[in-house]
Amino acid sequence: MSILKEFREFAVKGNVADMAVGIIIGAAFGKIVTSLVGDIIMPPLGLLIGGVNFTGLAVTLREAEGVQPAVTLNYGSFLQNVFDFIIVSFAIFMVIKIMNRMRQKAEAQPPHPAAPSQEVVLLTQIRDALKK
Repeated sequence: MSILKEFREFAVKGNVADMAVGIIIGAAFGKIVTSLVGDIIMPPLGLLIGGVNFTGLAVTLREAEGVQPAVTLNYGSFLQNVFDFIIVSFAIFMVIKIMNRMRQKAEAQPPHPAAPSQEVVLLTQIRDALKK
């Protein structure tokens, strides 16, 4: 079996196509979540906590000597990333929670019965006429 034939069989399998769609949708959803956090959640949160930014926090392990830069332990960047992760995770949790609640409401509503076909209406009329 040639490599091209094997690749074609692999590429056209449903799982690969589903995975590609999932990755594309995931990337688009990632942009939405990033915008939600950066543009909607962070500005009011920044006002609440006074615009605290931890990225500048560091411990100098060795001072700069001549052309060699200082060696620093940038724990503030790590803390900022941890806080960003917690905020993004909570935002995603809330979005998923709202989506699940909306889905449960939609599933709880009974479906509207479809109007009976003309054949069913005619048979019902015949049945009612026979009862008389």
